[in-house]
Amino acid sequence: MTNGNGAPNENAPPPQLNVLAQYVKDLSFENPNAPVSLAPQQQQPSINIQINVGARNVAEHDYEVTLSIEGKAESAGTLLFGFELAYAGVFRIQNVPQENLHPLIMIECPRLLFPFAREIVATSVRNGGFPPLMLDPVDFVGLYRQNMERQAEQIRPS
Repeated sequence: MTNGNGAPNENAPPPQLNVLAQYVKDLSFENPNAPVSLAPQQQQPSINIQINVGARNVAEHDYEVTLSIEGKAESAGTLLFGFELAYAGVFRIQNVPQENLHPLIMIECPRLLFPFAREIVATSVRNGGFPPLMLDPVDFVGLYRQNMERQAEQIRPS
């Protein structure tokens, strides 16, 4: 909020971001080839991870942000395990300029959710009989930029 000449308005309330709730919306772990898949492997498995972020407005200042993580491990063409997690949070966002709202929702909110989702994935994989899968940190700024570029390309006429 500015006072018209670009300087911050001293009377404007400060921006607020509050986490109202966090929860698992969907969790699936598959170990289709157990117990054979649990035997020591000759080589490191190939692990493929995909991460997406979605958001929707649920009240005037409240947004549900869903962090979706899908992954699978394969070795010699055999699926060792696969998982899908949709981990969500409801965030109350107030006093944030409209032009900053979308990046805040799509970058900062998933950044707050990620450590919890990472722990759920690690525990699920460990409970499936494998060493815990520790997901690398995610560059949510880069992910946001990729998604914005992809959307811009879809809008451009050919």
